[in-house]
Amino acid sequence: MTRLTWQQRQREAIPNGIGITCEFYAERAQNAEIWDTEGNRYIDFAAGIAVNNTGHRHPRIVAAIARQLEKFTHTAFQVAPYHAYIELAEKVNAITPGDHAKKTAFFTTGVEAVENAIKIARAATGRSGVIAFSGAFHGRTLLGMALTGKVQPYKAGFGAMPAEIYHAPFPSALHGVSTQDALNGIDFLFKNTIDPKRVAAIIIEPVQGEGGFNVAPPEFLQALRGMCDTHGIVLIADEVQTGFARTGRMFAIEHAGVVPDIITMAKSLAGGMPLSGVCGRAEIMDAAPAGGLGGTYAGNPLALASAHAVLDIIESESLVERANVVGDRLRTTLESLRKVVPEIAEIRGLGAMVAVEFRVPGTTQPHTDFAKAVQRKAMENGLILLTCGPHGNVIRFLFPLTIEDTVLDEGLHILAKSIRG
Repeated sequence: MTRLTWQQRQREAIPNGIGITCEFYAERAQNAEIWDTEGNRYIDFAAGIAVNNTGHRHPRIVAAIARQLEKFTHTAFQVAPYHAYIELAEKVNAITPGDHAKKTAFFTTGVEAVENAIKIARAATGRSGVIAFSGAFHGRTLLGMALTGKVQPYKAGFGAMPAEIYHAPFPSALHGVSTQDALNGIDFLFKNTIDPKRVAAIIIEPVQGEGGFNVAPPEFLQALRGMCDTHGIVLIADEVQTGFARTGRMFAIEHAGVVPDIITMAKSLAGGMPLSGVCGRAEIMDAAPAGGLGGTYAGNPLALASAHAVLDIIESESLVERANVVGDRLRTTLESLRKVVPEIAEIRGLGAMVAVEFRVPGTTQPHTDFAKAVQRKAMENGLILLTCGPHGNVIRFLFPLTIEDTVLDEGLHILAKSIRG
């Protein structure tokens, strides 16, 4: 059956609202490579949208899932609990920032983690207001949409958003928003829109994902910490995309030396299996009543087995350090291109969470067409890239941290060729 036939079946069976990047259909994958059903090979610089920090089908992950398959696949932890959930919670409590008492609950998707973090913050404070940021992405469910700071395609046509969600500017020097401007935006909300005593939480991505890999300045995160302390607000770090070694630290907020009250996590937590988590101060996490947290598939045994293997791989293969090494190699390639490609406006990121933004030369106008052309040329030459940012003029790089040096070099060569045109 031809690719065109499958594409026709796709159009007839699947709604248009599910946007798809690649036109091929995956057959198999290994580490940083994917082969399609026609036998074509692609280098994967997307990693399932930051899910496969440990690569496709890492042998230790495959073995861990297989061992669990021999035991049981599902009981629902709330019905018949199992040790792996407790053991993983203990590990997460130990590796997240801060030496205070912590507790962790597991869920299935990133947005589930985000929504439950908001629920917990509201239960702990008795307040309902939440502040998020422009350009943020926190998911596609109703509350996740409301928190997300981008209309197209995430909010358009979906009606009224949940109440008491407010947005402040996210700092970005390239886009003309200083740290002080962003702090002034929150102060404006406090003075004109919502009493800080009604704010339950401030939620922020230390490095924005879909928003364009904009890095929150350390002084901004530190100021948020002080603001939350002053007003009794819960500070939530959304590390769904940034967590688990991607930025050259286990969690991105560590770069700023800030300890949040709650961290949300998902994506690379379980190496391709659906698992998310919320880790926070014990007294805050305990605010939700019994039965108020959970989910039928939350903390699935197969996903937990995979997550245990992921944490072991990150430690044994030194992936935190590896992220800085491969990130530097990517930056070197991009910086060399900057000299001959005037469309490159900025190269930014932390560790291996790096992006390049394109603008029309000599202007501040986003160059969306250029980014799309780079993505298309790369795909034609066997390299998978993702765009992001409010205007789609940013290319983000999310290759597995386990990528072989030879494959990385091959991918960077294709990237350079695609950007040079």
